[in-house]
Amino acid sequence: MDSYLIQVNGHGDHAPMLDVHLKTNGNSISLGKVKGRKPRWAVRASEMSKKTFNPVRAIVDSMKVEPNPKKAMISLSLGDPTVFGNLPTNDEVTLAVKEVLDSGRYNGYAPSVGYQSCREAVAAYYNCPEAPLKAQDVILTSGCSQAIELALAVLANPGQNILVPRPGFSLYKTLALSMGIEVKLYNLLPEKGWEIDLEHLESLVDEKTACLIVNNPSNPCGSVFSKSHLQKILAVASRQCVPILADEIYGDMVFADCKYEPIATLSTNVPILSCGGLAKRWLVPGWRMGWILIHDRRDIFGNEIRDGLLRLSQRILGPCTIVQGALERILQRTPPEFYHNTLSMLKSNADLCYAALSAIPGLQPVRPAGAMYLMVEIEMEHFPEFENDVEFTERLISEQSVFCLPATCFEYPNFFRVVITVPEEMILEACSRIQEFCEMHYQGAEGAQEECDK
Repeated sequence: MDSYLIQVNGHGDHAPMLDVHLKTNGNSISLGKVKGRKPRWAVRASEMSKKTFNPVRAIVDSMKVEPNPKKAMISLSLGDPTVFGNLPTNDEVTLAVKEVLDSGRYNGYAPSVGYQSCREAVAAYYNCPEAPLKAQDVILTSGCSQAIELALAVLANPGQNILVPRPGFSLYKTLALSMGIEVKLYNLLPEKGWEIDLEHLESLVDEKTACLIVNNPSNPCGSVFSKSHLQKILAVASRQCVPILADEIYGDMVFADCKYEPIATLSTNVPILSCGGLAKRWLVPGWRMGWILIHDRRDIFGNEIRDGLLRLSQRILGPCTIVQGALERILQRTPPEFYHNTLSMLKSNADLCYAALSAIPGLQPVRPAGAMYLMVEIEMEHFPEFENDVEFTERLISEQSVFCLPATCFEYPNFFRVVITVPEEMILEACSRIQEFCEMHYQGAEGAQEECDK
């Protein structure tokens, strides 16, 4: 039988040495002396965590400014329709969850991609002849943000790049950079209702481009692409053989004079992962229920992308089972007037806000067509005391207690974003204060030039 002997030698101030002898078949063999490891703490944050950066939080958290104590704060910054209580969800939505909770049948784990019956309900809701869907084409996720994360993770590898709108939702860049994926920003054109600059978009495509993100209706722009513009986007994707990640969380949230076209209904050959969820249309963002719809009629994704999404979904074992259980009733029984009333209120607020801000010298709002937002250009040459949109919005808070999000958060300086889900009287009061603020600081061409010459 072989035996092993390890002797630890060391004394005084010297580090202990391991004197290692291997004894086998009666013969002792010295393996020499090995310096021992002195344990020490060395806990460091991961590289992924260091690469994770949310520009909205970074900018907002750095705005060290106190609101005017003489005026109640009006926040037009947060894209959460539930904040002020003026947009409750429908009773049918609430009852669906109560019924499931009382049943006690949805307290355990579900398949990581969601219950089959729930996937069938989502597929049936969005199925149409132009873009047919079955249950196996649906992946349920923990909110639309996880849907976007899974879609990015399955389509792109570290070192590849994705095409992202500017201005655009900041989460795309936050997720991509944390995964080691490069972001290329393509321009939207405010003078054309935020349509994509298609020539610029196509110029960014290279051999490392993994996907194109199309956000329609748009956050932060409140824009809605026409059918013809979507067809032109698809033509670029088809020519360049680039799949599309469609962020359609505001799908169908368009005003009466506009029509929403899911991009997959117009595609004959471009494979599309469409991301959506309950958050905005059903006014329950905290319920964290989203989905990916896989549109792949030419079998370009094949089994590889589907299998990849399945594996990625297993990382957190699926979304909330209570809300899953309520999905079918929510989708089937929410009355049409609920959607209509929500959109009527948003359209009314959008019109009021647009009209009020259009009348203010130095501001140029862009009329929205849907979603919950309105973008406003600041003619910075008429406000020379402010260096940029961040300073402008900081002073708006400190002087008027109105908080709008500087569009630097969306990679688009010298604009700000207004959320239009607040009650009408708050919209009117906020616009009145913005007018007072601008009149206080606005300088005409001569005054602005004098300020610049100082």
